[in-house]
This record gives sequence, C-alpha cells and structure tokens, in this order.
Amino acid sequence: MRDVAARAGVSAMTVSRVLKGSGRVGDSTRQRVLDAVSDLGYRRNETARNLRLGRQSGLVGLVVTNLANPFYAQLALGAEEVVQEHGLRLVLGNTAEQLAREQDLVQDLVSRRANGLIVVPSGSDQQHLSPAALDSTPLVLAARPPAGIEADTVLVDDFGGARAATARLVADGHTRVGFLGNPPTLFTGAERFRGWWSALEEAGIQPRDTWVRRGPYDVVTAEAAARELLDRADGPTAVFCANNRLTLGACRAVRGLGSAAALGGFDAVESADLLGVPLTLASYDPAEIGRRAARLLMDRVSDDPGARPTGPPRRTIIPTSLAEFTA
Repeated sequence: MRDVAARAGVSAMTVSRVLKGSGRVGDSTRQRVLDAVSDLGYRRNETARNLRLGRQSGLVGLVVTNLANPFYAQLALGAEEVVQEHGLRLVLGNTAEQLAREQDLVQDLVSRRANGLIVVPSGSDQQHLSPAALDSTPLVLAARPPAGIEADTVLVDDFGGARAATARLVADGHTRVGFLGNPPTLFTGAERFRGWWSALEEAGIQPRDTWVRRGPYDVVTAEAAARELLDRADGPTAVFCANNRLTLGACRAVRGLGSAAALGGFDAVESADLLGVPLTLASYDPAEIGRRAARLLMDRVSDDPGARPTGPPRRTIIPTSLAEFTA
C-alpha cells in the first residue's frame, strides 16, 4: 500500500479510502490511486486484513490423504462447487497418510482463521480434530469416520459395496475369490475386507488367508501382489480389489499373466471398458461426497446462528451401485 501511495503522491490513508470506496476522495485523486494500483498490480492481502480485524479468512480447508488418487481430485471438485456458491475459497492440503502432516496442516488452517475444515483423517488418532484443538472451527469428516471425537461425517457404503461386488463374482461361478486390499488399520480397508468375507460366508465358501494380500499398495506394488496371488497353483480364480489403484494393478497382472481371472473392485476406474479384463465395480460419485461434506459444513458456518444445526452430529452414507465390464 505504501508503494501505491508513493506512486500516486498521496497518503496511505487516502489509498485505503479509495480501496474501501469512500466518497471522501476527489475524482482526480481517486483516479491517480487506481492507476497506481493497476500499474503496480497491487492486491490487498485479505487474509492479513481479516486477521487484524479478528474476522475469518473466507477460506475452507480440505485435507486429503492421497492426491495421486483421482478419487480425491473428484471429491475436491465437488466440495469446491458448493463452497464457491457461498462466496468462499477452497484450500487443498495433502497428508500422504502421515498423521504429523495432517496435524500441521490442520493447525495451520486454524491459525489462518479458516471458516471451516473438511478432513479425510489419516488414522484413528484424531484428538487434533476435537473442538478444543480446532478452537471451535467447524469440521466435517469425509470418507472415514470419527474416532474419539464427534463430527459430521460423509461416508461411502464400503461394506455393502464390497459385499455386492464379491457376491456378483460368486454368482458368476467363482468359488475361489481373493482379496487385494488396504492395511486393516484403515477404516475403508477394514470395512471392504469385512464385505468380501461376508459375501463368501453367505455363499457357504470358507475364506482362506492364502487368498488375501493387504498392504500400502500403489499400482505397481499392487500388480506384483496380484501376480503372486494369481500365479499360485491353488490361487483364486477371481480377486476383489479394495480401491481403484489396486484394481488397475490387478488388471496389469491378469493381462501380463494371460490369466482368465475375473476382477471385482471398489471405486470407478477410468476407461474400465478398455482394460480387456472381466470386471465388476462397486462405484459411486466421489464428487458427491465432496458436495455433501461441503453442504454439511456450510450449515455449520452459516451467518445466522439460528439456522445452524443443533443436536448430535449428522452422518450421511453414499450408496454404491454395480457396473460390469466384459473382456
């Protein structure tokens, strides 16, 4: 602002009045200030100004665990759509499933007076997301449930989707169905494993530990795990994969081995019809998770205290549907 004042030959107070639209500035002076603003490319630091005035920043923080996964990009787009409708801006942070990074990101957003937070938690230690730790900043959790705290939450039907996809593989004649999934410490990994197990038991099939591979896989390591699983003499004839990254890795393994194995998966897979592998997917709209989470949050940050929800935290479940693709 001082640079603008010097270029226009006025005081910093006069610049401030012009930027605020005050009528107590002459037309010629106002034009000199506006020309100086344009020449210098000046933009007022709204965050710093809001902090000085004790106001919120106009920002909503979205903290996710893995930006390399298209799921989170779609979730972010859905959240941004709703947030922008309310005149706010979305700020995105990635934790890479690391609790310390999540804690730092959340605390930074709180210190910047974010209007609210949408968080995909990286684990079961969530005390940094308690109302006291957040200085009462409104919070919504997405894709994973609260643990030891209370918060509005948007979840996917992880158990039901996994059970339905696995049951379809069984209905197609597969009695040896493997599982390629996330570590059991992750809520989604545990629920999808439970859905796979339940579908087999309901069909009178005893699940085997030798059919299971669980770990922090990406596409490359998932391909290796699927190859090892399918290349066994007593291996499964079909595999359920707990997310889209794992499904892509398993597709590579099936094609590389020249296997006739069928795959089930959770999450949509781009160009699934071109993969050349029999595939059954439990799918849903990730953007809808973001939209639902943002709507819950906007309720909590409403300018009208009387319009804010009261009572226990709200939970929304996004249903899944099956999509089938032939080889």
